Amino acid sequence: MPKLAYLGPEGTFTEAAVRALAPDAERLPCANVGAALDAVRSGQADGAVVPLENSLEGGIIQTLDELAWGEPLLIIAEYLLPVEFSLLVRPGTELRQIKRVTTHPAAHTQCRGFIERELSGAVVIPASSTAAAAQEVANPESPYDAAISPAIAGEVYGLEEAASNIGDRNDTVTRFVRVAPPGHVPEPTGADRTSMVAFLKEDHAGALLEMLSEFAVRGVNLTRIESRPTGQGIGSYFFHFDAEGHVADARVGEALSGLHRICSDLRFLGSYPRADRVVTQIRPGTSDGDFSEATDWLTRIRSGRV
Repeated sequence: MPKLAYLGPEGTFTEAAVRALAPDAERLPCANVGAALDAVRSGQADGAVVPLENSLEGGIIQTLDELAWGEPLLIIAEYLLPVEFSLLVRPGTELRQIKRVTTHPAAHTQCRGFIERELSGAVVIPASSTAAAAQEVANPESPYDAAISPAIAGEVYGLEEAASNIGDRNDTVTRFVRVAPPGHVPEPTGADRTSMVAFLKEDHAGALLEMLSEFAVRGVNLTRIESRPTGQGIGSYFFHFDAEGHVADARVGEALSGLHRICSDLRFLGSYPRADRVVTQIRPGTSDGDFSEATDWLTRIRSGRV
């Protein structure tokens, strides 16, 4: 039974993702994303589950930076979790009694409409996390009447739902990834994603275009691209890429080889099955067979067999 570290405390959306990805795993809550990943690097945990991006707010900066700069880890799986918030209260509390609410600022932003409609007279106080908010409200002596948290936090801390699915949008999704120490890469499934981090060798006109061209000329579609500062001065950036396909695919492998040639550093973050099971569309001329035939042709002409 693997031990998986995750962004804690208990009752977070990340714990819900852990339960979905590995129901039988032993769970190790950690204070932040860095601590969860370091637990894997130190051998304290066999893997970790961390948030990578949100459909409303984009990439999770701490995760992006930790994967780029810390000791290498491999992504081996992903999970898409619908983000649904609940208004959690101590048993017996009614909606009209709620005057002080606590939650994480991001959750406050995503539930602003509900708060204005149903809790117009309430004060909202920031918490370090939605789970920490629920943990605080569970204390009988808490100054707060309610927490905006995931439903799982109510299960963990013995709270009731005064209202459910209170977010302003019902299509918000967070993408979580399961990471492991470097080792075996999951086998190709035909519906895969490959993640990497690329560092520019030098800043010049067309530098980003050069990197993108390595994918485009081989028919590799990018599903995500984000830039992050290197910390080495204004204008110095590195790039996170997600691409359709698997490193075992000829077109993806050649694209990575091309990036390795033109970048100062290229970190492979993993090839793994897509959570949405979308099958990779292969353009004519970019299948493994096409690449193999082209290699055979080049070998022939180099030997004078034209």
